[in-house]
Amino acid sequence: MNIYKDYIQEIEERKNQGLHPKPIDDAALLSEIIAQIKDLDNEYRNDSLNFFIYNTLPGTTSAAGEKAKFLKEIILGESLVEEITPAFAFELLSHMKGGPSIEVLLDLALGNDVAIAQEAAKVLKTQVFLYDADTDRLKEAYKNGSVIAKDILESYAQAEFFTKLPEAAEEIKVVTFIAGEGDISTDLLSPGNQAHSRSDRELHGKCMITPEAQAEIQALQAQHPDASVMLIAEKGTMGVGSSRMSGVNNVALWTGKQASPYVPFVNIAPIVGGTNGISPIFLTTVDVTGGIGIDLKNWVKKVDADGNVIRNENDEPILEQTYSVATGTVLTINTKTKKLYNGDQELIDLSKSFTPQKMEFIKAGGSYAIVFGKKLQTFAAKVLDVEAPAVFAPSKEISYEGQGLTAVEKIFNKNAVGITPGKVLHAGSDVRVEVNIVGSQDTTGLMTAQELESMAATVISPIVDGAYQSGCHTASVWDKKAQANIPKLMKFMNNFGLITARDPKGVYHSMTDVIHKVLNDITIDEWAIIIGGDSHTRMSKGVAFGADSGTVALALATGEASMPIPESVKVTFKGDMKGYMDFRDVVHATQAQMLHQFGGENVFQGRIIEVHIGTLTADQAFTFTDWTAEMKAKASICISEDDTLIESLEIAKGRIQIMIEKGMDNERQVLQGLINKADKRIAEIKSAEKPALTPDANAKYYAEVVVDLDQIAEPMIADPDVNNADVSKRYTHDTIRPLSFYGGVKKVDLGFIGSCMVHKGDMKILAQMLKNVEAQNGKVEFNAPLVVAPPTYNIVDELKAEGDWEVLQKYSGFEFNDDAPKGAARTEYENMLYLERPGCNLCMGNQEKAAKGDTVMATSTRLFQGRVVEDTEGKKGESLLSSTPVVVLSTILGRTPTMEEYTAAVDGINLTKFAPSNKQLVM
Repeated sequence: MNIYKDYIQEIEERKNQGLHPKPIDDAALLSEIIAQIKDLDNEYRNDSLNFFIYNTLPGTTSAAGEKAKFLKEIILGESLVEEITPAFAFELLSHMKGGPSIEVLLDLALGNDVAIAQEAAKVLKTQVFLYDADTDRLKEAYKNGSVIAKDILESYAQAEFFTKLPEAAEEIKVVTFIAGEGDISTDLLSPGNQAHSRSDRELHGKCMITPEAQAEIQALQAQHPDASVMLIAEKGTMGVGSSRMSGVNNVALWTGKQASPYVPFVNIAPIVGGTNGISPIFLTTVDVTGGIGIDLKNWVKKVDADGNVIRNENDEPILEQTYSVATGTVLTINTKTKKLYNGDQELIDLSKSFTPQKMEFIKAGGSYAIVFGKKLQTFAAKVLDVEAPAVFAPSKEISYEGQGLTAVEKIFNKNAVGITPGKVLHAGSDVRVEVNIVGSQDTTGLMTAQELESMAATVISPIVDGAYQSGCHTASVWDKKAQANIPKLMKFMNNFGLITARDPKGVYHSMTDVIHKVLNDITIDEWAIIIGGDSHTRMSKGVAFGADSGTVALALATGEASMPIPESVKVTFKGDMKGYMDFRDVVHATQAQMLHQFGGENVFQGRIIEVHIGTLTADQAFTFTDWTAEMKAKASICISEDDTLIESLEIAKGRIQIMIEKGMDNERQVLQGLINKADKRIAEIKSAEKPALTPDANAKYYAEVVVDLDQIAEPMIADPDVNNADVSKRYTHDTIRPLSFYGGVKKVDLGFIGSCMVHKGDMKILAQMLKNVEAQNGKVEFNAPLVVAPPTYNIVDELKAEGDWEVLQKYSGFEFNDDAPKGAARTEYENMLYLERPGCNLCMGNQEKAAKGDTVMATSTRLFQGRVVEDTEGKKGESLLSSTPVVVLSTILGRTPTMEEYTAAVDGINLTKFAPSNKQLVM
């Protein structure tokens, strides 16, 4: 009885937080609840019935196994429960999605009781989350002459699980709610500092935007009970920064509809809009829930009588409103005409929101059901030896005679599944592709585990080359929340077949390496497709896509992903990089020069940046690809010279070998397999059998950007521009300023070197600069704290072997100790160097924090409001993003340096250099 009473006590504690009982996923607790249901005189029986029916998580949770088993007993008459008839038991099974419920339904359908078998078959015909063990049973029964199995397979072959669903409503009434002006970061919808609660959907929902906004949404719902609330990014893009499933979950929780009456706090079908549309990776997450994302285009560039864009005194386009979406505006979406209306007035065309594929997601309640449904139909048709009818929207296959292929088009064509044989596909085609590498990170990992459970997956797809579960987002602070969540996550993922950062068996030392850096190392083929649970999953080998926790789960379970082939923008370089500049400055200058070349239009948004990097190894080139998330690109591809790619693969091999030596490989010897594949790829390049990936000379691009290195005369800083009079211009990553803008007088309160934007070379630059400053001034004295978090343990080990770590230790006042990790986040700092544990640290927002109102100079990627630093009433926190040498010097001076101070401090230091390739990087 102890487990149940503990649960009741937890319920009382949650009541004090305004929360309902936490959904049940534990078999031991549900077993006790079932025993109380069977005991007709039990004082807790009514509550137990309620918990069993309405508060038990489905899928492959251990509780779902107990629930399915008990429902089977009721259907077979082995247990009699007045409140749960056999018919109701079947209905409950139909809402459990897969795993043990499918096993029970197959037991019943293939059993000897004909009436029960027929009822079970009816339910099975509505299910799509079947795996090999389930389909093998059906196939075997069919071969043995089972009429029921044949009936089920015929239904699957006709895709009745989809065709018999109700169509999407023709008219959807919405009432608008402006969530903010300018780009809406997913941090607003699901703050990084609340990452620990993401798997507790109701609790996490409390952190969306503000309590006042939540109240306003509820008020709108009360005023317009027949309308859905549409969250809007006015004068901006919705969902920038990351895919973050928890952000969409929160929006759905407040504005969507309940997916099943028997599963609490799992809502679907949110509607979101943005003046500049929805961030591509966030839109994928919206699709997962069967939601709708709208490009509102309600503000446009003002033009004169000749059609020329009118600009303000800052040379920025002036915007004018074409129609209002002010909070409380009632609009109508018509899914047939694919238009948005205000009354009878047509506002905009919504064709992109209602493609045939997106209409399927809406009808099915999400994209997963379509992915699994297609596989199930194909399986059934093959077993029956019939041709599957064309039920689903055909894959969009776009091919242009005589047109070459961009790099991403080549990769997609190589990895495509189910396309017309021999057909060459170009951008705009919708494609199912096999995924080579998958990454799960720790603050979304628990949600990925939940998604895997809900889709009844138990083992990683055999076609995935390698998958990794990181520990980087919770690396810095080993508090009670982390201690409760992370070991459980690592155990689940280790059992599922992933290489895990922390070892649930205690064999190897915990690693907290930044996930993107590890994925960059374990990607051993530039033709690979990578899916990772973070927006910065952007490798410098292959093409990588940041994804929500659900898409990661789908990739792990099926080894596939579905998406359109994106358009590409080609980026090349000319000129010479000045000796005192760092490659990070080239990255920022790329964004600034692109915006200037295209009159403020971000041609990178939603597209692939094909960067002809040529001579930079994967470690250094990652600085560019990583930043492409901030450029709002869909992804990035590096075009390298043969020798450079070989060098990158050799570095990757060495780091994978270290992981093997630490004991991280699993029974499948995934890591050794990656080394073998890398050896094969190196041999192909050396023999010229298959040179490094390049686009075709006659490939077609959306745009071409030429970055002039000669123009980059000063270090470049991405500034959140927190006091811009136009709110929509704040926190956008698009304000790139030269160092001299700050006049050497802007106070810097804290410096941060770390996270995914730095590589081993940055750590060496830091060590060299400290020695340089000491040689010039006789000592190193910090006028602001400097926090340093190397991205990986491998890098720390390499720095130790090369003597650089010893230099950093000499100047540090704190060095991390894995045997005694911090139990609480540091928020107060002394003016000294802190050598922190490898991981995300300040960049994540849920670990270390700067003091409120501080000005932070960081190598990070995040300048969003409240992420690295929060505001005070009197001063806005600022997170300025720059190169490693600028950060170091800013903390030593306590302010931004002048150009003279900067050039003196970097004199003779080996900065990250870049020279454009002198080879033709096309076929």
